[in-house]
Amino acid sequence: MNSPLVPGGSPRNQNPRSEAAKASLLRTHNLFRMFIVAVLGAFFVFQLDVNYLWLAALLTVAGLVLGVLLLVRATKLRESRLVLFGTISGLVVTVVMALMIMVSAVFFNQIRDYQQCARHALTQQAASACRTELEKSMPTQLR
Repeated sequence: MNSPLVPGGSPRNQNPRSEAAKASLLRTHNLFRMFIVAVLGAFFVFQLDVNYLWLAALLTVAGLVLGVLLLVRATKLRESRLVLFGTISGLVVTVVMALMIMVSAVFFNQIRDYQQCARHALTQQAASACRTELEKSMPTQLR
């Protein structure tokens, strides 16, 4: 005789996960969700305006901390390969974002002036003039 199915669809006679394992998996998934929100939030805030660089930096640091925590947790507990892959991918994005934020912080005034100019540029010629002005404002070693 076949064993009856529980509402989740698995047979009752299989060894279900313990409550501690379920709680651990739930905690890992919640940390992963917070990590994804921090990484995507940092990326989208960085796209807004250079004046929000502090918020992008804060979200990037939070993403880095959560990513390392998740990486350790996923490798130690061997819970999910998808979480491990997503964490590694997110950490790569976070490191790139950290580099972009550092460069933006170094050239904050130049980028702010360029964004202000580009915001008011209505034609292609005006946008080109903004780029030329940005190039002129950069140090000679970077041209």
